[in-house]
Amino acid sequence: MALHERELSLSFVDDAEMFEINHQYRGKEATTNVLSFAMDDGDSSFVSPLLGDVIISCDTAAREAEERGVTLLQRYSQLLVHGILHLAGYDHELGEDAEAVMAEKSRELLRLIEPDAALDYF
Repeated sequence: MALHERELSLSFVDDAEMFEINHQYRGKEATTNVLSFAMDDGDSSFVSPLLGDVIISCDTAAREAEERGVTLLQRYSQLLVHGILHLAGYDHELGEDAEAVMAEKSRELLRLIEPDAALDYF
């Protein structure tokens, strides 16, 4: 099954719910802007039609949009792209090189979605 044939779930939550999810699944005592949970764990013997879950905190996204001078819809696009890239295997937390690769891929995709939007967001 090709990546383009897969689906994802998208959830919008508030900061309180994001805090709980972040604590439960990542052991972090904080809210965050976006979390992604892939269905596949690298085991090629199982390919789910569901790529995974992307969860966005509306509260955090709204604060960040205001801080960055972008619209809330632009911030949602940025966070959604970021979350999807994590589902596709990109991980900025692996070091500076991985971060640069993910940032460039984010900008490439955002140019397709919103050509006039701010592209540097993390």
